[in-house]
Amino acid sequence: MPLTSDEDIAALLSEVRTIALVGASDRPDRPSYGVMRFLQNHGYRVIPVNPQITGEHVHGEFVWRELAQLGDPIDMVDIFRRPEAAGEAVDQAIAIGAKAVWMQLGVINEAAAARAEAAGLKVVMDRCPAIDIPRLRLPPVA
Repeated sequence: MPLTSDEDIAALLSEVRTIALVGASDRPDRPSYGVMRFLQNHGYRVIPVNPQITGEHVHGEFVWRELAQLGDPIDMVDIFRRPEAAGEAVDQAIAIGAKAVWMQLGVINEAAAARAEAAGLKVVMDRCPAIDIPRLRLPPVA
């Protein structure tokens, strides 16, 4: 079952240090742009992933085409994709050994969540860390 309790969500966000943000945007009007900045300001390293803007920079970070290209270990993959496209990001997260997947508000894919959980990943669906962090009063990560 995906994580839903405040305690489980807080524990996950407290353990995470490096986040790959799939569906990152370089457009300030897009939610992923603001969420990436929020997470960086809270102390997380956020690595943007988006094949449409590969090679560009968002908030000072190089944009990668896909998760498989990342050389750093990833604690959590934050997914800004349509629900039907989230499964591909989840499969890539499993393949790179991520510890958790977080599907953003409106992103619900039960089959992908089940695959992630079967592979040992923690799963959050239909939530936003930029909402949960202040709501749970979590301190910045070191």
